[in-house]
Amino acid sequence: MKIMKPILAVFCAAAMLLLATGCAGVPTNTVFSLEDLPGKKIGVQLGTTGDIVYASEYEDAETYGENVATVERYTKTNDAVQALKQGKLDCIILDEQPAKYYVEANDDLMILEEAFEPEDYAICVAKENTDLKDQINAALATLKENGTLDNIIANYIGEDDVQGTMPYVSSNTDYSNGKLVMVTEATFPPYEYYEGGDGKIVGIDVDLAQAIADILKMELEVQDIAFDSIVTSVQTGKADIGVAGLTITEDRLVNVDFTEPYTTSTQVIIVRAK
Repeated sequence: MKIMKPILAVFCAAAMLLLATGCAGVPTNTVFSLEDLPGKKIGVQLGTTGDIVYASEYEDAETYGENVATVERYTKTNDAVQALKQGKLDCIILDEQPAKYYVEANDDLMILEEAFEPEDYAICVAKENTDLKDQINAALATLKENGTLDNIIANYIGEDDVQGTMPYVSSNTDYSNGKLVMVTEATFPPYEYYEGGDGKIVGIDVDLAQAIADILKMELEVQDIAFDSIVTSVQTGKADIGVAGLTITEDRLVNVDFTEPYTTSTQVIIVRAK
């Protein structure tokens, strides 16, 4: 007994330390609602709605004083997720569907029930390219009316017995109206991401753009660039459209125009589950 007591004391102390800091030194979660965000380390993808609309609000020292948050901005969502898992962040603000994807792939992460306000996704085009915007809006109306858009979305985020059963397959070979260059950022599943080892970008946004290109008799070209460069690329004419889970915001409308929305989403908070 005299030998066991010191060992037991050490074991209990170690157990209490693990409870306080989490396994392998990773701190336990401290964010349980929106009210907990002041003073925390928040991860976002650079240039996203989570960055420019929500996280930046908590950097306002005049509002939060000593509880001002530290916002870490990443060019890739994957990097933010790894930083959260390692304890370098307290949480991540991210769009709902990509958040679900990352949480399903990491059982040590979870999404808080409380979320931000709903928002619309749309395709951005250059302000002077009004003809293309009108053509895309007409194509979107057709895709909504004939059910193609619903099928594209359901194929990726529908019921379990529907997912993967309705892939959009392009049958168009008439490219008489030229090429439609789309820029995106392919770490944003299920909207755009790499699948397999052939370097092919797939997802809701890619299938939607392909369906639009088919109606417009254009050949779709998809380019993967940094998210915060998408608006500039479209604005300067390097690309025709930006399709990347883009929310219509006043800041973006200064530089580009948007089509009619094609779906809605919301920003959620990812935290460590343990």
